[in-house]
Amino acid sequence: MTIFCGNRRPISPEQGLFLEKTWRLHPDITAFNSELFYEDKLGSENACAVQGTASAGPLKGAGLRYVPVRHSGNQSRSIEEADAVGRIVETLLGSQMHWTDRKGVSRPLTLEDIIIIAPYNAHVFEVQKRIPGAHVGTVDKFQGQEAPIAIYSTATSSYADAPRGMEFLYSSNRLNVAISRAKYMAILVASPELFEAECKTPRQMPLANAFCRYFEMAEVVEL
Repeated sequence: MTIFCGNRRPISPEQGLFLEKTWRLHPDITAFNSELFYEDKLGSENACAVQGTASAGPLKGAGLRYVPVRHSGNQSRSIEEADAVGRIVETLLGSQMHWTDRKGVSRPLTLEDIIIIAPYNAHVFEVQKRIPGAHVGTVDKFQGQEAPIAIYSTATSSYADAPRGMEFLYSSNRLNVAISRAKYMAILVASPELFEAECKTPRQMPLANAFCRYFEMAEVVEL
């Protein structure tokens, strides 16, 4: 994958080496990360385009998905989103989904092939209670890891409810890492109000823009 520094875009030559190809991400995911975080300089190795899914359910194919969950007043955990994540995993595993790796090998999807990411430990615990045995953790836990499907559940109802401020919840670094854990399907579970942030500083504008751009590029799936 690439090397990045904080919330900055591709690192300068004196800071290190920028790797222009990813051997992990399907091109539909790479397109988002490249545009938002790497000035369109990141591409997928050709074999990554072979990756994908076949399913009888509503979640299939490859790329970005958004599952809207309406709730209010939630800060670092959301029962509504934890329930939704449980339904997503149940749908994925119950739809006879098969996934194909970049070598063209297909196999049935299992719980081991899904990672679930949240910004806050409190929300991690809510999800763990609903899906025993699942790989669930914060962004920091999953840095450097990968899976066919990554689910990122943000928990917070709105930008105003973010307990550590907008800069933490909307962190470009955090969003980049969460989405780029997925080989072929990234699923964002979030309140629609997160895309209506009222930016108060110039620094906050690109943070909110990344979330809004995800919404524009993703397929909305109602579950």
